[in-house]
Amino acid sequence: MHLPSLSTAAITLLVAANAATSLVEAKIKPLSWDEAYSKAEKLVGQMSLEQKVDITTGVGWENGLCVGNTYPTTNPDFPGLCLQDAPLGIRFASNVTSGVSSINAAASFDRKQIRARAEYLGKEFRGKGVHIQLGPAVNFMRDPRGGRGWEAGGEDPFLMGVLAEESVKGVQEEGVIATAKHYILNEQETNRKLASTDVDERTLHEIYLWPFARAVEAGVGSIMCSYNKAHGTYACENDYLMNTVLKGELGFKGFIQSDWGATMSTDAAVKGGLDMTMPGDLTMDGGLNSYFGKNLTQAVAEKRIDEARVTDMAVRIVAPWYKMRQDKGFPEVALDAFHIDQAPFVNVQADHFKLVRELGAASSVLLKNTKGALPIDSKKVKKISVIGTDAAFNAELNKCADHGCTGHTLAQGWGSGTATYPYLIDPLTGLKNALGDKVEVKTSIDDWDLQKAAEAAKDTDYAFVFSNANSGEEYITVDGNVGDRNNLSLWNNGDNLIKAVADANKNTIVVIHSVGAVLMPWINHPNIKAVLWPGLPGQESGNSLADVVTGKVNPSGRLPYTIAKNEEDYNAPIDPKMVVEYTEKLLVGYKWFDHAKIEPLFPFGHGLSYTKFDYSKLKVKAKASYEKKDKNDKTKVLKDATVKVTVTVSNTGAVDGAEIVQLYLSHPESAGSPLKQLRGFEKVFVKKGKKENVDIELSKTELSIWDVEKKAWVIPTGKFTVHIGASSRDIRQSSSFTL
Repeated sequence: MHLPSLSTAAITLLVAANAATSLVEAKIKPLSWDEAYSKAEKLVGQMSLEQKVDITTGVGWENGLCVGNTYPTTNPDFPGLCLQDAPLGIRFASNVTSGVSSINAAASFDRKQIRARAEYLGKEFRGKGVHIQLGPAVNFMRDPRGGRGWEAGGEDPFLMGVLAEESVKGVQEEGVIATAKHYILNEQETNRKLASTDVDERTLHEIYLWPFARAVEAGVGSIMCSYNKAHGTYACENDYLMNTVLKGELGFKGFIQSDWGATMSTDAAVKGGLDMTMPGDLTMDGGLNSYFGKNLTQAVAEKRIDEARVTDMAVRIVAPWYKMRQDKGFPEVALDAFHIDQAPFVNVQADHFKLVRELGAASSVLLKNTKGALPIDSKKVKKISVIGTDAAFNAELNKCADHGCTGHTLAQGWGSGTATYPYLIDPLTGLKNALGDKVEVKTSIDDWDLQKAAEAAKDTDYAFVFSNANSGEEYITVDGNVGDRNNLSLWNNGDNLIKAVADANKNTIVVIHSVGAVLMPWINHPNIKAVLWPGLPGQESGNSLADVVTGKVNPSGRLPYTIAKNEEDYNAPIDPKMVVEYTEKLLVGYKWFDHAKIEPLFPFGHGLSYTKFDYSKLKVKAKASYEKKDKNDKTKVLKDATVKVTVTVSNTGAVDGAEIVQLYLSHPESAGSPLKQLRGFEKVFVKKGKKENVDIELSKTELSIWDVEKKAWVIPTGKFTVHIGASSRDIRQSSSFTL
């Protein structure tokens, strides 16, 4: 059920209803892979070939209770598995939380809140009987127009790696198998099922593989291969990517599942490393024929595929089930994805809206704040105006499949990565509730009537003008955008609306809900005093916004991508060709802007606070270990190293607040690396007038580069420089060390 807004009384009733349906606390300690494999091998050892094949095969699109379902076995008994979207919440379900998107989770730069988000997601998926969550997504904003960038964590591999690690751990410690996706090189929707992505080996490892490696280290149970080809071979048939890299180099022990309809063969897919086909049928038409199923059984009978490989596939699927302890007390499936009104009533929301509200505020980025325009004091304000369709809920959203429409407040993008809102508190409602009845609120919920907008803005203490930009998955076209955005302009006349309001009110505050970077031709208008970027905050959107606007929360969000001055400043536009070459190599996002000496409008990592932080006393201590090349050679080779970095952060402003301390590393010149790369961050809360020490440690992972000749991660020798700052362009202190 969608609601345009909620009164205080309605919220109280909702909280009481949710509390009445409590979730079973399922916090578990996952088994080790060795323990899980021992159990899986014993069970699978009792199975026939047909049973093992059933475990690997989906039942077909819309043929089960979940978006993905496998066949069960009896004698020995193994359940049919339920696989369900999405990274931000449970798709095709009622009585679930529809929270912040992953791009917002990344914008928090807060490991603890990313983990807390993952934990509540795990509780909800488990509560609905879902064995496998189809998330987290960890594909990159190689270009800000990419349709599904908002489902993941932005443009930087280290930040994306933190998102992957904390998401996997949080979900799996609630007894649900996480799925890192989409493996790999799937950064645009244009021709996603047809085009081949070509990338050099070093770039593959240092950028695109990085978050998958962190997910594997975190014990992820499943990885989803993507639609696209890589160097001419489908990702779901790619022996190098799946067998050599993922299962070989990374030591991945779980199973590889296909994206829905991404299996293109039997023999090539199975030999290439695919373990499960989803949703199972050939063309997602609900048919029973499959590339696996009987075709796989026949391939074994004809000795085209060794049965040992099928055994391996089954063990890889059963082992994560044991690892997450799903063999004991796991709830029955409480979904009916394609007949939602027929699903059993199981309310899994609990009080998760509180976490959504907190993270929505913590991930809001204050881009501009001239002369302390924000926060506003409701006791000193008599009248405000709220302008733009993005400020209000539109009931038409109810009619849009997977949120694929425009003309409403934006709280997440569109596509399979969405979840139904149990309610959506829009900005207008959030601001009204926070400011109280004594503050008059004038409105113009229209993007095209500029005269009406200017009239509403005139003679108010503050004019809040809202706009947005949307994107999503290519199976839905919205306003001519086939997944990927056509350009970086604001939607629905946003630029003209903002200018009209700013012309009419000297205290204009711009609020942008967006999937990614937009152009801001109005940014230097003298009447625009503040720009607030809440991103995609989910169901508590208006409350999170109001918490920041009124100062209840001091903003600490940071941009997980670069906002450029001009569209042509970006170096990797959406490519319509059938071969997409990643010619920028390692120069993704801010690394390109640094290399090309292009000044961004707002750099990666940027975000303002209502207080001021100073940095001092940077200390860097490096420790290395060496080994001999061989017995007869006295030359020592760098084997391992750790670097401990300490810096003092002082709050010299007037209010308490949290700072995001960012560590960028410059490798030795001989390494051929970008000028600097994010390799650490910490969120630290500092009371006004106080100071805190922040410690960040670099390990071999953060210090290394991929050596193409050695096929290994190596620490280059020479001079490294640590840069500590508040963004990629706001470096406060630097210090060097040599290895």
